[in-house]
Amino acid sequence: MPVRVRLLATAAVAAACLCLQTLQATASQAEVSRGVTIPAFYDPPTTLPTADGALVRTAPLPLALSLPSLPGPLPGTATRLMYKSTDSAGRPVAVTGAYLEPAFPWLGPGARPLVAVAPGTMGQGDQCAASLGLEHPLLLNGRTVSVGYEDLSVYRLLAEGVAVVVTDYVGLGATDRLHTYVNRLDGAHAVLDAVRAARHVPGASVTAASRVGLFGYSQGGGATAAAAEIQPGYAPDVTLSGTYSGAPPADLTAVTAAIDGSDLAGALGWAVNGFVQSDPALKPIVDAHLGAAGRAALTDLSTMCVGDALLAYGSRRSTAWTSDGSSISDVIAEEPALRAFLDGQRIGRTAPVSPVRLATGVSDDLVPHAQARQLAVDWCGEGADVTYVPVVLPDAGRALLNHLAPLLADQGDAIAWLTARLSGVPAGSTCRSLPAKP
Repeated sequence: MPVRVRLLATAAVAAACLCLQTLQATASQAEVSRGVTIPAFYDPPTTLPTADGALVRTAPLPLALSLPSLPGPLPGTATRLMYKSTDSAGRPVAVTGAYLEPAFPWLGPGARPLVAVAPGTMGQGDQCAASLGLEHPLLLNGRTVSVGYEDLSVYRLLAEGVAVVVTDYVGLGATDRLHTYVNRLDGAHAVLDAVRAARHVPGASVTAASRVGLFGYSQGGGATAAAAEIQPGYAPDVTLSGTYSGAPPADLTAVTAAIDGSDLAGALGWAVNGFVQSDPALKPIVDAHLGAAGRAALTDLSTMCVGDALLAYGSRRSTAWTSDGSSISDVIAEEPALRAFLDGQRIGRTAPVSPVRLATGVSDDLVPHAQARQLAVDWCGEGADVTYVPVVLPDAGRALLNHLAPLLADQGDAIAWLTARLSGVPAGSTCRSLPAKP
């Protein structure tokens, strides 16, 4: 069996058994989130560099899934990062993440390429950060459940000889603020600035000449889609060869309605918390509609990971959170400021100038297929180079499974498409075969 295949098999088996580990508290560490002590590395300094993407600090990051070899550990070596970015209000912000240098050579043309991985939904507690998930694929301590499910896509890219940088997003990991869940600009900035930061990691083989790709599913699909849109204006120094956007939440009004009462109903709390973190002027509006149960739920969810939320808030309805029994969608429809905020999060009003592969499960009713497909239609109408992939799988009977199954079923093809772009192979487009309506 080839080494790369053995590596992927080992990683898959290890991820399946979840490699149970627990973060231990030490006297030198800083913040405790839901019983988990966050390493002091994640505490931002009071002053940040001026340039977006500038490194604030780095530290070695031990990978839980690693195999010894003569050239060095497989799939590679990892570095914990903190870098400077800009939030949606134009304020400087520290973002954490990880850079991974592959042990495998890049066999394609040109310099070793770089892919920025934007994680899917991890939660809102700092202990949920994807960079911590690389070190602890399963965090289980009786009070929190966090699964580093993005590790598989990271390892598959490393096995191709592609360097990877993973962002933790604004406020996830870094302990100075709450994570601004599904904020379009915060996510896009964090992704693009992670690329800039990776170029300056000591010992990194990637440079400004390296081709760059973006890879994300669900929350990550929204972040990479938004990053591809704003790249020419925000990060003209980051030349994208291709972007994979899987199941992007392009229309948060539609997604909000879909997740209410679903397995992932807790994500409503993360979204509302993130809206208020992004725009404090929304807080009195939200407070006016929440009852005691709603305030308690949002506080509780603010430190939860996705595993916690599935167990504690699965199938809950937001009508129990408001003072008058309205749903969160009803509140949004009633309040012009909330409608305007969500409208400002809409992805699809600007065409990316680089190729994009957009995939969505046709049975996905958690991050609804129709709104993701509409993003492809909108981009095509604006002249973008879009490869639209409807992932057809049997209806699993549960919203969460219908959302997650396409992630695994399509991942190999998505990585193959992206590595082809990183090799300089031109992308096709399916826009001519994509009518405006299904």
